[in-house]
Amino acid sequence: MIRFGLTLQLSLCLASGLLSAEPPRKPNIIFILADDLGYGDVGCYGQKIIRTPHVDHLARDGMRLTNHYSGSNVCAPSRCVLMTGLHPGHAFIRDNRQARGYEEGQMPVPDGTLKLPLILKSLGYAVGGFGKWGLGPVGSSGDPFKQGFDRWFGYNCQAVAHNYYPTHLWDNDRKSPLNNPPFPAHQKLPPEADPNDPASYTRYLGKDYAPDLIIEQALSYIRTNKDRPFFLYFASTVPHLALQVPADSLKEYLGQFEDAPYRGDRAYLPHRYPRAAYAAMITRLDRDVGRLLSLIKECGLERETIVIFSSDNGPLYDRLGGTDTEFFNSASGMRGRKGSFYEGGIRVPCIIRWPGKIAPLTTHDRVTGFEDWLPTLLELIDAKSAIPEGLDGISFAPALLGQPQSPRSFLYRESPGYGGQQSIRVGPWKAIRRNLNPGPRAREQQPGELELYHLERDPSETKDVAKENPEVADRLRRLMAEQHVKSEPFSMKGLDVPGQ
Repeated sequence: MIRFGLTLQLSLCLASGLLSAEPPRKPNIIFILADDLGYGDVGCYGQKIIRTPHVDHLARDGMRLTNHYSGSNVCAPSRCVLMTGLHPGHAFIRDNRQARGYEEGQMPVPDGTLKLPLILKSLGYAVGGFGKWGLGPVGSSGDPFKQGFDRWFGYNCQAVAHNYYPTHLWDNDRKSPLNNPPFPAHQKLPPEADPNDPASYTRYLGKDYAPDLIIEQALSYIRTNKDRPFFLYFASTVPHLALQVPADSLKEYLGQFEDAPYRGDRAYLPHRYPRAAYAAMITRLDRDVGRLLSLIKECGLERETIVIFSSDNGPLYDRLGGTDTEFFNSASGMRGRKGSFYEGGIRVPCIIRWPGKIAPLTTHDRVTGFEDWLPTLLELIDAKSAIPEGLDGISFAPALLGQPQSPRSFLYRESPGYGGQQSIRVGPWKAIRRNLNPGPRAREQQPGELELYHLERDPSETKDVAKENPEVADRLRRLMAEQHVKSEPFSMKGLDVPGQ
């Protein structure tokens, strides 16, 4: 009887403990999004000049994706694809465009559009954003607070973000003034100024460097929410122009290579040492990545945190605004830059780390894109049932976890900007159509002519093989036509006409 009583009591205690035990905590997510960072701008993707030790360490601890594509070829639509799980032929924002009727900000997304933050919030996540927004002014339907975020600090407007010493940043829904003099981010060095004298460029500096303020707020958010699952969207403005960086970072690269002055004659601000400034900006971003990783470790959250690092599109064309992507091999020899759908414009670095789940020192060549992150992250955090229907994104969680997964059937991109473009990738085949929205920037002489490339044999897209492969070209042309849905705000003249 005594033995039976003890056994019964022990069984009841165990049952009570099981009933009262809390479910396991969902993992945190940190998504670090660089701005105009090229595929080859970090060491783990082949960069030889710019130092990125923390990003490289992240790659050693996790998986490096070699065929990952940004959401679009410019800022706002790329971010919209990331947050919605829809490719640019279905997503609402398809190009950069200023909002009407607001002091600053871009065209707002409609209510309920950004499913990634909205769903994570509904699952109990703290949802904080830091850096650059670009999806709607404060007070509009695209306000971060109306799209699932509970904290925002940084730039709301992409145009304001062209200056790293702005007069204000947004702290939630209010302007936070900074100790910087007002000056436009697009101007030339005065004719009387000596371009070789560093003192001529001090007029383009201030006291409060915006990225330093933004990283401090991001770190504070982690400390505040370390005891609950959080999603941290760290959308840095680096290395987007203008070229501006504090002196302590600039001096790390001074004298290391020949560096002629940039006088501001190709838009954006002048700089005495443009190559050194570009390298220093990326190394300073890398330092911020290191600070995020160090804090996660300090809080004991490494194994409970998924960390992703990527870029919103490829690097700028050579010497635009003082950059020199040829010198740094920013696009790793690929054709095209920001604004283009050639590989250099949309194939981006991407690293994901989750200790104990994703094997370290690994790479994966699966074709993936920004639209895939919404279903992938929800599957990784064991919330597969929350994945919305009708997405273009396909979860690649199995590939990340070392499981077999069939290849993506296709990956589609379109933009009404830069003359209007479409592209689609199917296995090694890549099709591109240009000049579909003719305007002042259109340069092609044959509107909409399809180009076809075989990326395994020709990764730099140097030989158009459409004429040699008419069946493949026709199949990809039909696929592109099927994926485009007409958008009133972002029309495509060459696609929205019957028969095109």
